Amino acid sequence: MRRSAAVGVEQRAADRFVPSPWGPRWSHWVGHFLTFGVWDARVTGAANVPATGPVLFAANHTSAIDGPVLVGAAPRPIHLLVKAESFTGPTGVLLRASGQIPVDREGGRGALLGALGVLRRGGVVGVFPEGSRGLGDAASAQAGVAWLALNGAAPVVPVAVLGTRRTAEGVAHVPGLRRRLVVEFGRPLVLVRAPGTSGRAALEDANEAIRVALSALVASATLRTGLDLPTDDPLRSGDGPR
Repeated sequence: MRRSAAVGVEQRAADRFVPSPWGPRWSHWVGHFLTFGVWDARVTGAANVPATGPVLFAANHTSAIDGPVLVGAAPRPIHLLVKAESFTGPTGVLLRASGQIPVDREGGRGALLGALGVLRRGGVVGVFPEGSRGLGDAASAQAGVAWLALNGAAPVVPVAVLGTRRTAEGVAHVPGLRRRLVVEFGRPLVLVRAPGTSGRAALEDANEAIRVALSALVASATLRTGLDLPTDDPLRSGDGPR
């Protein structure tokens, strides 16, 4: 199969999973109300987010409300990658209507193709590279965001989200009214496959670059604001589902 034909097949496959761009346009305002009305979020670095074209957000993850906070704090509407288990009942209806993308942990190809389609039409995709809610220090990262960056030709903006979960709070805990939160957008990373580099090596290099940038941003934002990450890990302590 010639390259142009292969690209066409891939694009048609991606289109099957691509959500409508309309959902994030209204859900952004819902998130904005929660982030700044219900809670007290302080946002820095929004100017680092490119105003047009495809963008990937790579954010740390400690709490169930990280998604809504990121949606509300971002200067552009976002399609978030969300675990498929959340797409049930009324919550699932809301997530689909708002244009979020379900991720099947047993096989996430559909989610990646959907996100790739969003990027190729110039949209914004948000990913939590840690894959689950925990300490939020970006000590590890899954490779999905790196794959999207390389294949979608999208800059990656690391995002530090602080204050959504405190030590001893469960991952599903909803913070009280006017809790102080911080969202900091870092400088975008442009990741490309170097000539002569294998696809696997390029993916590993890109993934590590994203992890290091996110970890450094979270550490500096913590020092700057005094908002510490939680010291307990729900996965290891059994405090709640991921």
